[in-house]
Amino acid sequence: MKAKINRDGCISCGMCTEICPEVFEMADDGLAKVRKEPTAASADKAHEAAESCPVQVIEIID
Repeated sequence: MKAKINRDGCISCGMCTEICPEVFEMADDGLAKVRKEPTAASADKAHEAAESCPVQVIEIID
């Protein structure tokens, strides 16, 4: 499983980090980044974070 973020479109809302901090974090530049690839245990939350992204820049590839 892999997580991807189109950082050019990120608006720094932090929704992904609130929903799934195991996978996402905010980088020093203020944009979200993938901290760690999703595992079976974090897959549901990673998908929820992607679906909740207000600008739809997160992709979870199973």
